[in-house]
Amino acid sequence: MGIPLEISGIPFNNHELYANCLTLNQLVMKQKNLIILFYLNRAKMNQKGVCPIYCRITYLKRRKQFSTGEFINPNDWNSKQQKATSITIQSQQINLQLDILTTNIKKAYLKIQVDGTEFSVEDIFNNYIGKAIEKEVMVLEYFVEFLSKKKKLIGIDIQLVTWRKYNYSYIQVKDFINWKYGKNDILFKKLKLQFLHDFEYYLKVERNQKQITINKTIQRFRKPVKIAVAEGYIEKDPFALYKPRKFKKEVVFLSVEELETLEMHHFLQPRLTLVKDLFIFCCYTGLAYLEMSNLKKEHIVKGFDGNGWIQMKRKKTDKQVSVPLLPKAKLILEKYQDVGEYALPRFSNQKINSYLKEIAGIVGINKRISHHMARKTFASTVLLYNDVPMEIVSELLGHSSMKITQEYYGKVVQKRVSKEMNRLIKRIQ
Repeated sequence: MGIPLEISGIPFNNHELYANCLTLNQLVMKQKNLIILFYLNRAKMNQKGVCPIYCRITYLKRRKQFSTGEFINPNDWNSKQQKATSITIQSQQINLQLDILTTNIKKAYLKIQVDGTEFSVEDIFNNYIGKAIEKEVMVLEYFVEFLSKKKKLIGIDIQLVTWRKYNYSYIQVKDFINWKYGKNDILFKKLKLQFLHDFEYYLKVERNQKQITINKTIQRFRKPVKIAVAEGYIEKDPFALYKPRKFKKEVVFLSVEELETLEMHHFLQPRLTLVKDLFIFCCYTGLAYLEMSNLKKEHIVKGFDGNGWIQMKRKKTDKQVSVPLLPKAKLILEKYQDVGEYALPRFSNQKINSYLKEIAGIVGINKRISHHMARKTFASTVLLYNDVPMEIVSELLGHSSMKITQEYYGKVVQKRVSKEMNRLIKRIQ
């Protein structure tokens, strides 16, 4: 058994305090935030000439006042000492009742402190009168519940990679709350628009993140907040007026010359040859890594035009994708036709990106090449630079809307127009 501690006459077990990570000194310091004041409500003096004694609880500059149920003659009350000064038995009983009330309020206050959750002066009063405190929703606590529900939908409505992005957003918010407020969590009702502005600053300055990454993190954080509003946990969306900062979307892709250089180069190492082929295949099909990795021979079909087509669902958007097999992509498929049920050898995305850096250095491409660049090269160099309309590009890429395609590849079209205009100017001259 632990040695009982006593604060202002209130017994506590030191094991309880230790379990909640609060030392005696911390409790005493926190108790200074609580002010209990007794005063006379002279406006309610009755015909007998006595006034009701009121109690006012002040916590973090918020007040709660109520009647103690005790009455006294104003002449027998010392406002400075906050007690009855008469030596009568009645006055002694009043002082005793006020002492008991003070003790019970402090006990209620410290009990909530030990629970380790945020609370208000109303919560102290409710605890004192024995009324159950309605648990308020905490931001991170709700986010964890949101993640738990999402996790059960993996493979049904969402992919694991999507859940991981939401989980990453949760980690960022958690670290920010600790950095900004020095707490493990905060109440939903404390969320204001400024929270997102401070969060954005934190990600930009402390985490050195780019605006596009920041916008995605905030976008995913706002999802559980909106659900909390819909479920009635908070009255309105605190971030309704938030507008994400705009950023320039620079599409990096291989030029016609760079693509030809890569295609013509022969590597001695089989691993580099394989990675080159996988990359080139996606440069002429626009498949993302996940679709390329899951491409099976059953996805290669004969189309209405008699030509070969890739037909499969894109995991990210759950949209059916139909891509015609261009000659160079077809040659690569024929080269690896004996790999089994899959159309191409399977290789991890991490290794592909690692080897692509090595390949870029060997062939002299001064760009940071990744597998995803193949998809952008397909859209830009193979399609748009060959006058394929934007709506066709959007369909072949499997984008969920034309707006996405225009946002990413609008500048590519402008460059194409500029190039043609410069060619026209030279002809006219």
